[in-house]
Order: sequence, then structure tokens, then C-alpha cells
Amino acid sequence: MKRGKLFEITVGCLFFVLVLSVPSFAANVVKIGVYQPLSGHGSFAGKMELDGIRLAHALRPQVLGRPVSLAEADIRSDRREAAAAVKRLIRDDGAVAVIGSYGSAAAIAGGAVAEQEKIPMIGTSCTNPRVTQGRKYCFRACFTDAYQGAAAASYAFSRLGFRKAAILSGAGEYSSGLADCFRAGFRKMGGSIVAEASQALDELDFSEQIRLLSKVNPDVVFLPAYFSEGMAFVHQARAAGAKYAIMGGDAMDNPDIVSMGADAEGLFHTTFPYDANMPMMNAEAEAFTRAWKQAFPGRKPNVNAVLGFTCYNLLLDAMERSGGTDAEKLVCALESTGKYPTPLGSLTINAAHDGEMPVGIIRCVEGKREYVGSIHP
Repeated sequence: MKRGKLFEITVGCLFFVLVLSVPSFAANVVKIGVYQPLSGHGSFAGKMELDGIRLAHALRPQVLGRPVSLAEADIRSDRREAAAAVKRLIRDDGAVAVIGSYGSAAAIAGGAVAEQEKIPMIGTSCTNPRVTQGRKYCFRACFTDAYQGAAAASYAFSRLGFRKAAILSGAGEYSSGLADCFRAGFRKMGGSIVAEASQALDELDFSEQIRLLSKVNPDVVFLPAYFSEGMAFVHQARAAGAKYAIMGGDAMDNPDIVSMGADAEGLFHTTFPYDANMPMMNAEAEAFTRAWKQAFPGRKPNVNAVLGFTCYNLLLDAMERSGGTDAEKLVCALESTGKYPTPLGSLTINAAHDGEMPVGIIRCVEGKREYVGSIHP
């Protein structure tokens, strides 16, 4: 049996024994709901975020002297499932707060339910502004598409010297929102958008878009795609002889990107400021990386795992500072989160309920992912 699986079973058995041994234990449990895409196109990231949450829970299974229990739901990469899952987690499982989800469309739908139920929600890697816009009970640990898109445009224009960009976006709030923000930022700095194309979700034939791009010869193609679609485009573009640079968004952050071999050479993507091999890690990142390797040997952590880990700890920190699980007090505590130390660096929740931190940049070089630094928009 792998040590990672043994770790999960051991923690689960310990919790089960404690429940049976203390009669009043169950009534005192703090229930936290977690909704993630554990199947469908978002499953890789959803599973990573859930494992990050589980790791944080295993390391910190109590708050204010009370045991914490996770209620988990698979939303199957579907916004309708996300809304239904959040309702079940709150009404049936008794969650006093909710964490999730990967994918902005799911988080927007799930957050709407949390808002109706007046239960705090912390989003993991859902970057579309609408996740928190105008909502009292919805927060996120990540930055927004506006923040990330502006940083990507700044890096492409100022650091890499690109002046002509094309945009290839996909369906859904994440891709279209990030494309909008990159376009605005690149033009604001004096760059030119020479072509734009779109693609339906899960559609992996990019021949038409590649023909269009070959006619305009951009310096860079901005690709705010999910990983499977992004990999397909990169392979097909390189097979067609494309020489332009390609820059993806944070959804391209996947250790398997190196499996593209020579096709990935020179590929850039934005990310949250963590990588398992990044230089000059802070103390929290080092501690997280050590704990992950012990819990899941043979599996590399990524920023999705870190964001899940961070959301759980942010929530418990807010409970400790508010003195309990009252929703209104939790909202106030989350709103006052400032310079909280995390593996992603010092994190502040701003007035819009969004996380603020630098934007990391990953580059693929000689078959390896290289964290080349961070940039502020």
C-alpha cells in the first residue's frame, strides 16, 4: 500500500475512533463543506485542491477545542451540480462554512446558494470577478482574472517585449473573463491584438484557429484554457510549424505539462506564487511541501493543492479570531484578514473579498517547469 493512501486511512480511522469514544463528540463537531470537481474536465485540479484541504485538516483537526469534520461533494465539473451540492452541504450536512470550488462557473453558482443561505464560502482558485462581486458571504483566497490578466499582459509586453498578441479563448466565465482582462491590459500598454478566436469547451480540434493565426503572425498567443484543451492546442500548433510564443493562464498549471516534450519548450503561463521547486521558499511553503511529500509520496504538489490547504487554514483562523462559527462574525473576521502567512506568501483579503498576492510566472525549459519569478499588475 502506498504511504499516501496509508496516511489518509490512518487519519480517517483515528477520527472514527474518536467519534465512537466520546459520546458528546458528534454534537460538538464543526462541519465544513467542500465542493470540488472530482470528475469531468476539472477533475485534476479539483482532486488536488481536495487533497490540500484534507492535508490541512489532518494537520489541524480541531478549532477552539472542537473537532472539525469535512463534508465533501463531487460537482462533476458542472455548475448545476455545484449549486445543488452547496445546498446539500449546508442544509443536510450542517456545514457552517463552505470551501470551493475550482472553476469560476461552479463557484459563481455555488456562491449564489451560500449567499442565499447566509453561510460563508471561501473560493479556492475561482478567479472570475463575479464569484465575490456584490456578495457579502463569498470570499476567495486567490486573485481575480482582472489582476491575473493585467499581470500576464504586463509580463508579455514589458518583460518579453511582445507587441502583437492574439487571443484564443474557450467557453465559460474563466476563459472569457481572463481573455477580456488580458486584452484590456495589453492594449493599455500600447500592444496590438491582431486576432481573436474561441473554442467550445472539450472541443480539441484547433485546425481552423491555427490557420487563422498563421495569417496574422502574432508574437504571442494568449491561451486562457483549461489544461486538456491547452495541451491539444500547443501540440497542434507546433505540429503545424507555429513559431509564436504561447502564454497560458493559471489553469495550465499542471506538472504533466512537461509530458508535451519539445512542444512545451518556451511555453509560459501565469500561476499563483508557489512551485515545489521554486527558489527562496518562505517557511510556510517549506512546511507545506514537506507535509505533502510525507502524505502523498510520488505526487508533486501544485498551486491547487496549496490553495485548498490555504483556504482551510484561513477559515480556521477566522473562527479562532471570531471566537466561534457564527456566520456574521466569521464574515467580519474574514474581511479583516491581513498579511496572513501562507505558502503563497503574505495574503490579504481586500474590500472586494478577493485575495491579494503577486502573480507567479512558469516557463517550460528543456523539459522542465521553471518558476521564473512573480509580477504585480
